[in-house]
Amino acid sequence: MPRLSEVIAELDALWPPERAEQWDAVGTVCGDPDAEVRRVLFAVDPVQEIADEAIDLGADLLVTHHPLYLRGTTTVAASHFKGRVVHTLIKHDIALHVAHTNADTADPGVSDALAGALDLRVTGPLVPENNLGRICELDRPETLAEFADRAAKRLPATAQGIRVAGDPGMVLHRVAVSGGSGDSLFDAVRAAGVDAFLTADLRHHPVSEATQHATRSRPLGLVDAAHWATEWPWCEQAAAQLDTISDRHGWDLRVHVSKTVTDPWSSHHTSSGAPN
Repeated sequence: MPRLSEVIAELDALWPPERAEQWDAVGTVCGDPDAEVRRVLFAVDPVQEIADEAIDLGADLLVTHHPLYLRGTTTVAASHFKGRVVHTLIKHDIALHVAHTNADTADPGVSDALAGALDLRVTGPLVPENNLGRICELDRPETLAEFADRAAKRLPATAQGIRVAGDPGMVLHRVAVSGGSGDSLFDAVRAAGVDAFLTADLRHHPVSEATQHATRSRPLGLVDAAHWATEWPWCEQAAAQLDTISDRHGWDLRVHVSKTVTDPWSSHHTSSGAPN
Protein backbone atom coordinates (compact mmCIF):
# COMPACT_ATOMS: atom_id res chain seq x y z
CA MET A 1 0.00 0.00 0.00
CA PRO A 2 1.29 3.50 -0.81
CA ARG A 3 1.77 6.16 1.81
CA LEU A 4 -0.37 9.30 1.67
CA SER A 5 2.68 11.36 0.65
CA GLU A 6 3.21 9.10 -2.38
CA VAL A 7 -0.41 9.39 -3.51
CA ILE A 8 -0.41 13.18 -3.00
CA ALA A 9 2.78 13.47 -5.08
CA GLU A 10 0.97 11.79 -7.97
CA LEU A 11 -2.12 13.98 -7.54
CA ASP A 12 0.06 17.10 -7.53
CA ALA A 13 1.61 15.92 -10.79
CA LEU A 14 -1.90 15.70 -12.30
CA TRP A 15 -2.99 19.07 -10.91
CA PRO A 16 0.12 21.12 -10.01
CA PRO A 17 -0.73 23.36 -7.04
CA GLU A 18 1.29 26.21 -8.55
CA ARG A 19 -1.31 26.40 -11.33
CA ALA A 20 -4.01 27.36 -8.86
CA GLU A 21 -5.23 30.95 -8.75
CA GLN A 22 -3.58 33.08 -6.05
CA TRP A 23 -6.86 33.43 -4.16
CA ASP A 24 -7.45 29.66 -4.12
CA ALA A 25 -6.84 27.16 -1.31
CA VAL A 26 -5.67 23.84 -2.72
CA GLY A 27 -3.60 20.95 -1.42
CA THR A 28 -3.80 18.71 1.62
CA VAL A 29 -6.04 19.98 4.42
CA CYS A 30 -5.45 17.14 6.88
CA GLY A 31 -3.74 13.76 6.90
CA ASP A 32 -0.59 11.97 8.07
CA PRO A 33 1.95 11.82 5.22
CA ASP A 34 3.16 8.41 6.45
CA ALA A 35 -0.31 6.84 6.71
CA GLU A 36 -1.14 4.04 4.29
CA VAL A 37 -3.83 4.63 1.68
CA ARG A 38 -6.03 1.76 0.53
CA ARG A 39 -9.29 3.40 -0.48
CA VAL A 40 -9.94 6.83 -2.01
CA LEU A 41 -13.21 8.75 -2.47
CA PHE A 42 -13.67 11.60 -4.97
CA ALA A 43 -16.41 14.22 -4.51
CA VAL A 44 -17.16 17.82 -5.43
CA ASP A 45 -17.87 19.28 -1.99
CA PRO A 46 -16.14 18.64 1.37
CA VAL A 47 -19.37 18.73 3.36
CA GLN A 48 -20.40 16.63 6.36
CA GLU A 49 -22.51 14.29 4.24
CA ILE A 50 -19.46 13.44 2.13
CA ALA A 51 -17.25 13.01 5.21
CA ASP A 52 -19.80 10.54 6.60
CA GLU A 53 -19.84 8.72 3.26
CA ALA A 54 -16.04 8.43 3.40
CA ILE A 55 -16.33 6.84 6.85
CA ASP A 56 -18.96 4.36 5.69
CA LEU A 57 -16.80 3.48 2.71
CA GLY A 58 -13.70 2.96 4.83
CA ALA A 59 -11.78 5.56 2.82
CA ASP A 60 -8.31 6.68 3.86
CA LEU A 61 -8.31 9.69 1.53
CA LEU A 62 -11.04 12.06 0.40
CA VAL A 63 -10.28 14.20 -2.67
CA THR A 64 -12.65 17.08 -3.38
CA HIS A 65 -12.81 19.76 -6.02
CA HIS A 66 -14.05 22.54 -3.79
CA PRO A 67 -11.89 23.79 -0.92
CA LEU A 68 -13.02 23.43 2.68
CA TYR A 69 -11.49 26.74 3.80
CA LEU A 70 -11.38 28.94 0.72
CA ARG A 71 -11.00 32.17 2.70
CA GLY A 72 -8.82 30.81 5.47
CA THR A 73 -9.68 30.38 9.12
CA THR A 74 -8.28 30.84 12.61
CA THR A 75 -10.10 27.86 14.13
CA VAL A 76 -11.17 24.32 13.33
CA ALA A 77 -13.44 24.05 16.37
CA ALA A 78 -16.13 21.41 15.94
CA SER A 79 -18.73 23.98 17.02
CA HIS A 80 -18.57 25.24 13.42
CA PHE A 81 -19.77 23.05 10.56
CA LYS A 82 -16.45 23.21 8.71
CA GLY A 83 -14.50 22.43 11.85
CA ARG A 84 -16.81 19.48 12.42
CA VAL A 85 -15.80 18.10 9.03
CA VAL A 86 -12.12 18.36 10.01
CA HIS A 87 -12.75 16.65 13.35
CA THR A 88 -14.75 13.89 11.67
CA LEU A 89 -12.02 13.16 9.15
CA ILE A 90 -9.15 13.24 11.63
CA LYS A 91 -11.00 11.02 14.12
CA HIS A 92 -11.35 8.37 11.43
CA ASP A 93 -7.85 8.77 9.96
CA ILE A 94 -9.16 10.15 6.67
CA ALA A 95 -7.00 12.64 4.79
CA LEU A 96 -8.54 15.49 2.77
CA HIS A 97 -6.93 16.83 -0.41
CA VAL A 98 -8.30 19.61 -2.63
CA ALA A 99 -7.75 20.24 -6.36
CA HIS A 100 -9.72 23.31 -7.43
CA THR A 101 -8.55 25.90 -9.98
CA ASN A 102 -5.44 23.79 -10.60
CA ALA A 103 -7.84 21.07 -11.81
CA ASP A 104 -9.79 23.63 -13.88
CA THR A 105 -6.70 24.49 -15.93
CA ALA A 106 -5.20 20.99 -16.10
CA ASP A 107 -5.01 18.94 -19.27
CA PRO A 108 -7.25 17.03 -18.98
CA GLY A 109 -9.18 19.15 -16.55
CA VAL A 110 -12.68 19.93 -15.35
CA SER A 111 -13.92 21.23 -18.70
CA ASP A 112 -12.53 18.19 -20.53
CA ALA A 113 -14.56 15.99 -18.21
CA LEU A 114 -17.65 18.11 -18.87
CA ALA A 115 -17.12 17.85 -22.63
CA GLY A 116 -16.65 14.09 -22.30
CA ALA A 117 -19.88 13.72 -20.35
CA LEU A 118 -21.69 15.50 -23.18
CA ASP A 119 -19.89 13.41 -25.83
CA LEU A 120 -18.33 16.48 -27.44
CA ARG A 121 -15.06 16.54 -29.38
CA VAL A 122 -12.61 19.02 -27.85
CA THR A 123 -10.70 21.10 -30.39
CA GLY A 124 -8.87 23.46 -28.02
CA PRO A 125 -9.01 25.67 -24.93
CA LEU A 126 -11.47 28.54 -24.70
CA VAL A 127 -8.87 30.72 -22.95
CA PRO A 128 -5.43 29.55 -24.18
CA GLU A 129 -3.45 31.71 -21.73
CA ASN A 130 -4.54 29.60 -18.75
CA ASN A 131 -6.06 26.59 -20.53
CA LEU A 132 -9.51 27.41 -19.19
CA GLY A 133 -12.73 26.11 -20.75
CA ARG A 134 -12.95 24.11 -23.96
CA ILE A 135 -14.08 24.72 -27.54
CA CYS A 136 -15.87 21.66 -28.90
CA GLU A 137 -17.54 20.34 -32.00
CA LEU A 138 -20.80 18.42 -32.06
CA ASP A 139 -20.85 14.99 -33.64
CA ARG A 140 -23.68 16.33 -35.84
CA PRO A 141 -25.51 19.66 -36.10
CA GLU A 142 -28.38 20.02 -33.63
CA THR A 143 -30.65 22.76 -32.38
CA LEU A 144 -30.10 24.65 -29.16
CA ALA A 145 -33.12 22.85 -27.70
CA GLU A 146 -31.65 19.47 -28.64
CA PHE A 147 -28.29 20.43 -27.14
CA ALA A 148 -30.01 21.46 -23.91
CA ASP A 149 -31.81 18.10 -23.86
CA ARG A 150 -28.44 16.39 -24.33
CA ALA A 151 -27.11 18.23 -21.28
CA ALA A 152 -30.20 17.38 -19.24
CA LYS A 153 -29.86 13.68 -20.05
CA ARG A 154 -26.10 13.34 -19.57
CA LEU A 155 -25.37 15.55 -16.58
CA PRO A 156 -26.47 14.58 -13.06
CA ALA A 157 -29.99 15.70 -12.23
CA THR A 158 -30.38 18.72 -9.95
CA ALA A 159 -33.24 20.89 -8.74
CA GLN A 160 -32.27 23.67 -11.15
CA GLY A 161 -32.16 21.49 -14.22
CA ILE A 162 -31.07 23.21 -17.44
CA ARG A 163 -31.89 26.80 -18.40
CA VAL A 164 -31.60 28.12 -21.95
CA ALA A 165 -31.27 31.61 -23.43
CA GLY A 166 -31.55 32.12 -27.19
CA ASP A 167 -33.59 30.78 -30.09
CA PRO A 168 -34.36 27.11 -29.29
CA GLY A 169 -34.39 26.33 -33.00
CA MET A 170 -30.97 27.80 -33.84
CA VAL A 171 -28.60 25.19 -35.27
CA LEU A 172 -25.33 24.51 -33.46
CA HIS A 173 -22.07 23.23 -34.90
CA ARG A 174 -19.44 24.45 -32.41
CA VAL A 175 -19.92 25.11 -28.71
CA ALA A 176 -17.85 26.22 -25.75
CA VAL A 177 -18.07 24.62 -22.30
CA SER A 178 -16.67 25.59 -18.93
CA GLY A 179 -17.27 23.68 -15.72
CA GLY A 180 -18.33 25.84 -12.79
CA SER A 181 -19.07 29.58 -12.90
CA GLY A 182 -18.47 30.86 -16.42
CA ASP A 183 -20.12 34.22 -16.97
CA SER A 184 -16.73 35.98 -16.77
CA LEU A 185 -15.75 34.25 -20.03
CA PHE A 186 -18.18 35.90 -22.44
CA ASP A 187 -15.45 37.91 -24.20
CA ALA A 188 -13.54 34.69 -24.91
CA VAL A 189 -16.75 32.98 -26.02
CA ARG A 190 -17.51 35.76 -28.51
CA ALA A 191 -13.93 35.74 -29.76
CA ALA A 192 -14.12 31.97 -30.31
CA GLY A 193 -17.08 32.38 -32.67
CA VAL A 194 -18.99 29.43 -31.22
CA ASP A 195 -22.73 28.92 -31.58
CA ALA A 196 -23.47 28.24 -27.90
CA PHE A 197 -21.89 28.29 -24.45
CA LEU A 198 -22.65 25.79 -21.69
CA THR A 199 -21.55 26.63 -18.16
CA ALA A 200 -23.03 27.31 -14.70
CA ASP A 201 -24.08 30.16 -12.40
CA LEU A 202 -25.09 32.50 -15.21
CA ARG A 203 -26.43 35.79 -13.83
CA HIS A 204 -29.12 38.07 -15.18
CA HIS A 205 -27.04 41.02 -16.39
CA PRO A 206 -24.21 39.08 -18.08
CA VAL A 207 -26.78 36.87 -19.85
CA SER A 208 -28.89 39.85 -20.89
CA GLU A 209 -25.84 41.67 -22.22
CA ALA A 210 -24.57 38.55 -24.01
CA THR A 211 -27.86 37.93 -25.78
CA GLN A 212 -28.20 41.61 -26.71
CA HIS A 213 -24.62 41.64 -27.95
CA ALA A 214 -25.29 38.68 -30.24
CA THR A 215 -26.09 39.75 -33.78
CA ARG A 216 -28.53 38.26 -36.24
CA SER A 217 -25.56 36.95 -38.26
CA ARG A 218 -23.83 35.52 -35.17
CA PRO A 219 -26.43 34.54 -32.56
CA LEU A 220 -25.26 32.93 -29.32
CA GLY A 221 -27.18 30.29 -27.40
CA LEU A 222 -26.60 29.93 -23.67
CA VAL A 223 -27.10 26.79 -21.61
CA ASP A 224 -26.96 27.19 -17.83
CA ALA A 225 -26.59 24.05 -15.71
CA ALA A 226 -26.10 23.67 -11.96
CA HIS A 227 -22.57 24.37 -10.72
CA TRP A 228 -22.29 20.96 -9.02
CA ALA A 229 -23.55 19.13 -12.11
CA THR A 230 -20.98 20.70 -14.43
CA GLU A 231 -18.10 19.77 -12.12
CA TRP A 232 -19.15 16.30 -10.99
CA PRO A 233 -17.88 14.61 -14.22
CA TRP A 234 -14.38 15.64 -13.15
CA CYS A 235 -14.67 13.24 -10.21
CA GLU A 236 -15.07 10.29 -12.59
CA GLN A 237 -12.22 11.51 -14.77
CA ALA A 238 -9.95 12.03 -11.77
CA ALA A 239 -10.81 8.62 -10.34
CA ALA A 240 -9.92 6.99 -13.66
CA GLN A 241 -6.60 8.86 -13.69
CA LEU A 242 -5.77 7.63 -10.19
CA ASP A 243 -6.78 4.08 -11.16
CA THR A 244 -4.23 4.22 -13.99
CA ILE A 245 -1.54 5.49 -11.63
CA SER A 246 -2.38 2.77 -9.11
CA ASP A 247 -2.07 0.07 -11.79
CA ARG A 248 1.26 1.49 -12.96
CA HIS A 249 2.71 1.38 -9.47
CA GLY A 250 1.01 -1.86 -8.45
CA TRP A 251 -0.71 -0.12 -5.55
CA ASP A 252 -4.06 -1.93 -5.78
CA LEU A 253 -5.96 1.16 -4.61
CA ARG A 254 -9.76 1.05 -4.39
CA VAL A 255 -10.98 4.28 -5.99
CA HIS A 256 -14.60 5.45 -5.69
CA VAL A 257 -16.73 8.39 -6.86
CA SER A 258 -19.46 9.80 -4.64
CA LYS A 259 -22.84 9.97 -6.31
CA THR A 260 -24.30 11.97 -3.45
CA VAL A 261 -25.88 15.15 -4.80
CA THR A 262 -24.45 18.05 -2.79
CA ASP A 263 -25.97 20.76 -4.95
CA PRO A 264 -27.40 23.15 -2.32
CA TRP A 265 -30.73 23.86 -4.02
CA SER A 266 -33.77 21.86 -3.01
CA SER A 267 -36.27 20.27 -5.39
CA HIS A 268 -39.17 22.42 -4.14
CA HIS A 269 -40.32 25.06 -6.62
CA THR A 270 -42.82 27.83 -5.92
CA SER A 271 -44.24 29.72 -8.87
CA SER A 272 -43.83 33.48 -8.82
CA GLY A 273 -46.48 35.70 -10.32
CA ALA A 274 -46.12 39.04 -8.58
CA PRO A 275 -46.07 42.08 -10.88
CA ASN A 276 -42.70 43.74 -11.50
